[in-house]
Amino acid sequence: MLQTVREMPPGVLVFLGYSFLVLSAIGVALPIVIDQAVQAPVTFIGVAVMALLAYLIFTMTMVLQKKQAAYQMSLGLTSLLLPLAIILLFAPGVFVVSIAAVLLFIVVVISLRRPRSRAWFSEV
Repeated sequence: MLQTVREMPPGVLVFLGYSFLVLSAIGVALPIVIDQAVQAPVTFIGVAVMALLAYLIFTMTMVLQKKQAAYQMSLGLTSLLLPLAIILLFAPGVFVVSIAAVLLFIVVVISLRRPRSRAWFSEV
């Protein structure tokens, strides 16, 4: 039986920090989406950004509520760093950012897989 954890473990704090970083990146990218929305009501980048925003907010809410499903959702959100790293690998001049994305992926996954972090997700 999993024991209930009262204070938030460091691994979950690392994930929430990553989540706020993604939320900030979406906020910076929103002017591009709005500029495209003036020309066409529905664009691929607009749909992709809004889907990511919905997934991000839902995952963060579930993590704060300690739901069991949030563990898989948080790993899924973290796994989005790998395609980003591959895309940035082929972009000119941002090779270091690609390596940073892979390192961030490793740090967040290792921190989420720790037993204390795993015990955080205890609510049904």
